[in-house]
Amino acid sequence: MSTQPCQDKMIDVCDVTKRYGQLTAIDKISFSVTKGEVLAFLGPNGAGKTTTMRILTCFLPATSGQASVAGFDCFEQPMDVKRTIGYLPEVPPLYPEMTVIEYLDFSARLKGVENHNVDKAVDRVLGRVALGDVRKRLIANLSRGYRQRVGLAQALVHEPLVLILDEPTSGLDPRQIIEIRELITSLAETHTVILSTHILPEATAVCRRVVIINGGKIMAQDSHERLSDKLRQTAKASMILRSPTGKTIQQLNAVSGVQNVLREETLPYPTYLIESSENQDLREDLARLAVNQEWGLVELKSVTMTLEDVFLKLTRERSS
Repeated sequence: MSTQPCQDKMIDVCDVTKRYGQLTAIDKISFSVTKGEVLAFLGPNGAGKTTTMRILTCFLPATSGQASVAGFDCFEQPMDVKRTIGYLPEVPPLYPEMTVIEYLDFSARLKGVENHNVDKAVDRVLGRVALGDVRKRLIANLSRGYRQRVGLAQALVHEPLVLILDEPTSGLDPRQIIEIRELITSLAETHTVILSTHILPEATAVCRRVVIINGGKIMAQDSHERLSDKLRQTAKASMILRSPTGKTIQQLNAVSGVQNVLREETLPYPTYLIESSENQDLREDLARLAVNQEWGLVELKSVTMTLEDVFLKLTRERSS
């Protein structure tokens, strides 16, 4: 007997473990995704991302732990879960000998769309992912970017509450990547989305919150801004100087609280990155020094830790 879908916590994973013999692919991972949220599941290749996606989509059983989607238990109610989700695996499940419209008609019927609603559902999703111009073309003759759109269309044709996307921009060129990211952003307005990726800019571009996994373990989860704040052990300031001298680095290092100074050869003027102790804002002292030394201060600002900095720090700590 089906329960009613949960209205707030759309994905809930608690202490899920998956073992293959002696190999532990994921180890007691826990996270949740609320209604309307876009979550990046971020990690290097082999971290356990795809294993987690397959468990959530009921393609793979967990060894232990609990997981649910929209209130349906992934282990006890797999058919209810599959009706609730739209899944785009890393390699889209396409039939190249079909036309786009034939394939989406087939997908809609396979996903339980009622016969009298199939045409309407297909027309809606063709417009949603901008496939109208290629609706009668063979999938085999489409570009990689269009095939990825067809994969997204099959995931959306039954109007699922939750979208689970595994490496959705894998193998695309830069323009296609931008198009797919924009499409995912638009979909997030009406769907809860979990996006598995190892591409850092992708997580920053489309996701509000990040779960970082490495070696089968959750290393951290939060917005990338808050992760930066939690992990940053030093504060950074950036100075662009028009007329530095050979003693500029030495003089900056002499400022009380400065831990390290790095010069970058940027154009038209060099940039100096100054690290100081955590929560110590030295911008006033740095500005005073630059004015007194007549270095020609062009810009002075705080520098936050990027998602890439966070990711590298966490994955290095796990590997060391």
